[in-house]
Amino acid sequence: MQSPSQGRHAVTGHKRPQTKASYAELKRRIKEHGLLEKQPGFVTGRMLVTFSLLGLSVALLFITKSLWLQVPNAVFMALVFGHIGFIAHDVGHRQGFRKPRTNDVIGLVHANLLLGMSFGWWLDKHNAHHANPNQHDLDPDIDIGVIAFSEEDALARRGLFRFLVRYQAIFFFPMLLFQAWTLRIGSISFLLNHRWRYRKVEILLMVLHAVLYLGVIFGALGFWRGLLFIVIQQALFGFYLASVFAPNHKGMLVLDADAKIDFLQQQILTARNVYAHRLTNFWYGGLNFQIEHHLFPTMARNKLTAAHRIVKQFCTDHGIPYYETSIFGSYREILQYLHHVSAPLRTRGRAVSS
Repeated sequence: MQSPSQGRHAVTGHKRPQTKASYAELKRRIKEHGLLEKQPGFVTGRMLVTFSLLGLSVALLFITKSLWLQVPNAVFMALVFGHIGFIAHDVGHRQGFRKPRTNDVIGLVHANLLLGMSFGWWLDKHNAHHANPNQHDLDPDIDIGVIAFSEEDALARRGLFRFLVRYQAIFFFPMLLFQAWTLRIGSISFLLNHRWRYRKVEILLMVLHAVLYLGVIFGALGFWRGLLFIVIQQALFGFYLASVFAPNHKGMLVLDADAKIDFLQQQILTARNVYAHRLTNFWYGGLNFQIEHHLFPTMARNKLTAAHRIVKQFCTDHGIPYYETSIFGSYREILQYLHHVSAPLRTRGRAVSS
């Protein structure tokens, strides 16, 4: 199987393999194994574990002000926040409970109250991504000013964005440290400019989050230690969340806005899996099974391992390229791809200087 760096996935256009594979046929196989049934017990269990870990981290804040304990605690809380985000993601896809309102309430608590970001903004953005993964002008996840996913996008950048994109392979991971603040900016902008049924509730919960988060940390540690804790915790929370989502599609097939490709192939060819392992599945919140998740977004993550075997065999039977790699392999491919598409900016820069 070729990697993106060899050019199979890092392309833009309409080309696709010819296949008679049917999404309906694949879905029938998945349903026969009961893999699309709601999983309230699993999601509830994950919530209880995550709440316990969050409670432990908060309790540690009041034990001592020593930085020898609180710096590791900031790292620990960042990881807990990441898993709170995974639960919000799960219920946003209606994986846990039959009643939409139940999923919404849990999503609002986890996203708005516990993380300080808008559940509605994430739903709006993420649903658009799922409908049009890696498709220019349609997928918001590749509409990022500081990163370009094609040479045309790179050449269109101006000012500071042009400089950042020119060396985006170098800046990529450092920029992930600011992802938590990007989430909040997007959330605030959405709530100020869009009206939906939970808008007032979302604003109230986000304000309550800020009061509780800042009050608990500064109350326990004081201003300067508290500020250091917040900087570390928020930077690593954003980095963790973004580093988990980055391998899913970045460096894979990028499509023109008018590309003609069926749902089955678009979801498979634009996604990358990371090899499964118990630790990997935990670290990624199940999103290392990105192909299966995009094909069946309402499937609970505890069913993805079984689905993986079915989907991979289905792709083999129908000659559909199915790509998976290691954790470090995925990041290497992302950086290679970003370096490749930004090459015209560096070439022009050298031409001007000479």
